[in-house]
Amino acid sequence: MRIVVTRPQHDSERTAAALRECGHVVLVAPLLRVEHVPLTLNRTYGAVVITSANSIAAIADLPARTALIALPLYAVGQRSAEAARAIGFNDVHVAGGDAEDLVRLIAEQRPDTHAPFLYLAGENRSVDLVAELAARGIAAELAVIYRALPLPFPAELIAAVQGDAVDAVLHYSKRSAEQFITGAKVAGVAPQALRLRHLCLSGPIAATLIQAGARNVAVAKRPDEPSMMALLEP
Repeated sequence: MRIVVTRPQHDSERTAAALRECGHVVLVAPLLRVEHVPLTLNRTYGAVVITSANSIAAIADLPARTALIALPLYAVGQRSAEAARAIGFNDVHVAGGDAEDLVRLIAEQRPDTHAPFLYLAGENRSVDLVAELAARGIAAELAVIYRALPLPFPAELIAAVQGDAVDAVLHYSKRSAEQFITGAKVAGVAPQALRLRHLCLSGPIAATLIQAGARNVAVAKRPDEPSMMALLEP
């Protein structure tokens, strides 16, 4: 299949490599650019929580990394957990792939700490994880350490959409799906872009596209990359 991947550059390249191994033709067209935000630790924390590998990339070269890797870390899924281990985290607990799984894991394990958790997150979040944990009696603080900045439709993507050279678009976040819709409108290819097959990591992402007029939309059974790849199977 001829597939478009719109994730930030680094994530897109990793996904594209996996798709090409399966024989697909891939157009990498990032519609978001990740920018890191400085982090200063002003207190002691009991554990670290992450919902994206982008959080790990953001702290990898910061002085705060030394203190953070000594703490337990709760990761939303395998990919973010692998990234955490790669920079030195040893006590890593892995949830099933989404924020609900992550909150459930933390609530079940109930770490014995009087210090709050530190939630390292992006500027745009689909779930209020701090509030979800607070509802279960677990204190957490939010630290925004990266933001995703929008990018326009690249010329190659515009040409591919206009030339009917795309079979499917992969959407890994609501933010990137929103930017796909906006970018298509600005580029003047919204009708063609929305007629494409759209494969989504979660229901809220799919809802964003459907609301914009897309009709050929599918959702992965689990919010992880293997489930996304499964949507491409005949």
